[in-house]
Amino acid sequence: MKQLFFSFFFFLLMTGSGFHCFSKGIEFSKEPPLPPRIIRTCCAFGSDVGVVGLPFYRYTEIADAANIGNHHYLGNKEEGNGIIYTRKGGFIDIAHLRDHSDWTAYLYYIIITHKGIPNFEIKLGYEGGVKKLALNIPADISDDNMKILAGRIAYDLSVWHEIASWFGASSVPFLNERYSSFSLEDNYSNLLGATLGIEALESDLPFNEAMTKLLEEKLIQLERVDSISQTYSAMEEVLDKWWTRNFQLPQANVILKRDFSSYTTTAPLIVPGFSDSKGDICTLDLPALENTNLEFEDLYTLTLKLNGKLSSKKCFAEHKIKEITNHDFLSLIDDITNESNKKLARISKIYNL
Repeated sequence: MKQLFFSFFFFLLMTGSGFHCFSKGIEFSKEPPLPPRIIRTCCAFGSDVGVVGLPFYRYTEIADAANIGNHHYLGNKEEGNGIIYTRKGGFIDIAHLRDHSDWTAYLYYIIITHKGIPNFEIKLGYEGGVKKLALNIPADISDDNMKILAGRIAYDLSVWHEIASWFGASSVPFLNERYSSFSLEDNYSNLLGATLGIEALESDLPFNEAMTKLLEEKLIQLERVDSISQTYSAMEEVLDKWWTRNFQLPQANVILKRDFSSYTTTAPLIVPGFSDSKGDICTLDLPALENTNLEFEDLYTLTLKLNGKLSSKKCFAEHKIKEITNHDFLSLIDDITNESNKKLARISKIYNL
C-alpha cells in the first residue's frame, strides 16, 4: 500500500496533474508578480522507464523542438518542456532552464529594489528547510553587476536543489527525489537558464519575449535535434551506461551517471558517436562580476536552516549542524560524489554494467 501511495504521487508529479502553478497572463517587464519556485513538471532522465507500482506505465519526458512554445514567467501549460538533445550542449532539461531564468529575473527585482539597504534579508521559500538570502548591495553598484549577481544566486539555488534532493528533500510529500539529484543534464541546464536569464534582463524586450527569443536561438546554436525520436535515440545510445531500466522510478539507481561539476566551467555530456557537430561543444562559465573590486561574498549569503529530516542525516548530525550556507556547498558535493561513486560501483558489479 505504501508503495502504491508513492507511485500515485510520482505519477501525478511526472504527468503534471495538479502540481503546476501557472501565472495569470501577467507580462513580466520590471516587477514579477510572485517569487518563483520549482514549479514546472519535473523531468527524470531516461526513456520508457518503469514506475514502481504501475506495471503498465512507461515514463518518457522528451521535448519537441517544434513545440517549445513561448516562455511564461512562472510557467504556463502552453510551454513545451521536457528533455531535448543538442549536438553541442548535450541533453537540455527545458523546465530546469526556464525555472532558473525565472529565479534570475525575480532576484534581480529584489536586488534592484533593495540596493543601498544594509543587511537586508528575505526568505526564499522552503526546500529541506527555510531558505534565507542576506543582501548587502551598495547603492552605486552597476546595473550589469546586479543582473550578474541575480544569475549567480539563482545558480546557487539550483545547486542547493540538487544537494537537498540527494538528502531527501522533495517537492511532493513522502516522495524521495534522489533519482533526479545531480542528474547528468541538470547542472548544464541550470547554469544555461541563469545565463539566459541575465541576457533576457539585458534585452530591450519584455522578459517573456526576450526569453522566448533567446531560448530558440540558443537551441539552434547548440544544434538541437529536430525530432522527439532523435532525442529518444540519443537516450537509447547511453542505456546501461548513463541510465538503466534495471530499476524503476522513483528509485535513485535508474541514473548511473551524475554531473557533480558545480562551480566550474561546465562542459556538456555529449553522446559518443551519436551525431557529428559542426564545431566545438559549448561550455558555460559561471557568472562573474565585471569592472569592480567587489566579490560575491561581499554582497550576499544564502543560508539554509535545515529541517529535522536533513539535520538528522549523518553528515550533518555528527557535527550537530542545523544551518549551512552557500559556502558549504562544495564540501557537501564532495561527500555526495564519494557516496554516489560507491553506490555505482556496487550496482555495476551486480548488473555487469
